[in-house]
Amino acid sequence: MIDIRGFLKPKNGSRATKYIFVSGGVLSGLGKGVTAASLGVLLKEQGYSVTNIKCENYLNLDSGNINPVEHGDVFLCEDGLEADLDLGSYERFLGKEVGYKNFTTMGQIYTSVIERTKNLEYGGATVDAIPYVPEEVIRRIREAAEGHDIILIELGGTAGEYQNIIYYEAYRIMKMTLPQDVILLHVTYFPAPSHINELKSKPTQLSVKALNSMGIQPDFIVGRGELEIDEKRKEKTAYFCNMDKEDIISNPDCKSIYEIPLIFNRQDFSQKVLAKLGLTAKKINLTAWQQMVDNIYADKTKKVKIGIIAKYIATGDYELKDSYTSLLESISHSSWHEKIDAEIVFINAESLEKKDASALKNLQEVDGIIVPIGWGGRGVEGKIEAIRYAREHKIPYLGLCYGMQLASIEFARHVVGLTDANTEEVDPTAAHQIIHSIPFEERYQKIKGTGASMRLGAYDCILKPGTLAHSIYKKHQAFKDPKNNLISERHRHRFEFNNDYRQALEEKGFVISGTSPDDFFVEMIELSPKEHPFFLATQAHPEYKSAPLAPHPIFIEYLRSIWEEKNKRSS
Repeated sequence: MIDIRGFLKPKNGSRATKYIFVSGGVLSGLGKGVTAASLGVLLKEQGYSVTNIKCENYLNLDSGNINPVEHGDVFLCEDGLEADLDLGSYERFLGKEVGYKNFTTMGQIYTSVIERTKNLEYGGATVDAIPYVPEEVIRRIREAAEGHDIILIELGGTAGEYQNIIYYEAYRIMKMTLPQDVILLHVTYFPAPSHINELKSKPTQLSVKALNSMGIQPDFIVGRGELEIDEKRKEKTAYFCNMDKEDIISNPDCKSIYEIPLIFNRQDFSQKVLAKLGLTAKKINLTAWQQMVDNIYADKTKKVKIGIIAKYIATGDYELKDSYTSLLESISHSSWHEKIDAEIVFINAESLEKKDASALKNLQEVDGIIVPIGWGGRGVEGKIEAIRYAREHKIPYLGLCYGMQLASIEFARHVVGLTDANTEEVDPTAAHQIIHSIPFEERYQKIKGTGASMRLGAYDCILKPGTLAHSIYKKHQAFKDPKNNLISERHRHRFEFNNDYRQALEEKGFVISGTSPDDFFVEMIELSPKEHPFFLATQAHPEYKSAPLAPHPIFIEYLRSIWEEKNKRSS
């Protein structure tokens, strides 16, 4: 066993790190990540250095191979980590990059412990789950916290699940060892049944009882619900949960998650948290955040409709949007910045493939078209038809990853005349594989497993002067190195543009506006403004680098183009 107190002791005489655990109760999807990120905004404004770590329950080593319909959008980090979408909340709210050290899964933890037993790192001990596995959790938390005043530790799942008891045991050990440096916020649900017309606190009481059974008493309850938690419910919850009424924080439904820091600040949440941790608190200024929220809620006279050609939207009888969270957030950030009301219409790619009348009608009614990330052959022909419609009808088009690959195929088929053009991913026997696999080498991609490889994380790209892409990055001063026309964006894909077809496509007006510094990878493609008002596609994922206070330039200019073209058509 490790010496927990010694392991967590500050290095080089620095200030002791404070640990804030965030757990959930009653049901999943309450918003632990947004709750933690919102508190992080306030603590950062208090002048403290804040970071985070997300602790997932599953045995997968990352989120990359999980069906997005099942678990939501994978958030791609700068260092190549494929993580849970909550890490996107941390980046967007806190304005700082996260990566491998900010994310762990039960699969990673057990793998590490088993590897250590193989390497005799436990000195011949009988390695039981308790305490060795919680100690591995603590080790990871400490590594993520290094160099920061405060770390927010989000525990996946809900209290009472057998999968995450290891995380709660890690909390219990840390709280026992460093009681003044460790607290726990419990995010739980206060339902308001329509036939009763009042908030009910019993689910919260039962969830706290599950914590108590593990030897844990929460320091705060953050109550999610349709309504504000009134004083009566706070008093009742505090009484049955052995707490002070002032430590019951209300987190009601609101139109935008970006209002939550303001809601928390009105309740002096950060001041209360810092008091429990023995840190100095002050009144904070959230003027910039308030202005952003005002922009979100302001009436907007400019209105546009954007069609997203999607395939990861159905789960049973329900339609979900979590598979495209980062994309939706990016559109929202730019719409608030431009004061444009952007209505999103999901158009099922498979329905377009089948010439469904409703899907075709939706396509004809949108002002802009986006083809986002995707995998495999399902719905591909529907996506290609949507791209063709955007190109031929001069509808502003933005292609992201698969949206660039399929735009290249569409152009090859219907402009160049290579009618059987395809991607190796869909048809490995196609005569004209415009998109193909590349050499299985680490200098080109990250090797994830036997026969599996991807380009993951940030990669540089050189933009061609005089192109639309170049003008966007120049206008917004978004170059990594402006002297060399160099940008950097995140990637997450397995197949690439086939360089054998560059000349044939370019001769017909296809513009390759961005390539890797060694000219091996095609990174951005477009059509000339003389041919199309806005037709831009990138192999990268700019949606992962957009933030509410700093929208991504590509989405800003795309939205502006949609509005300008709509005005032209209506005048």
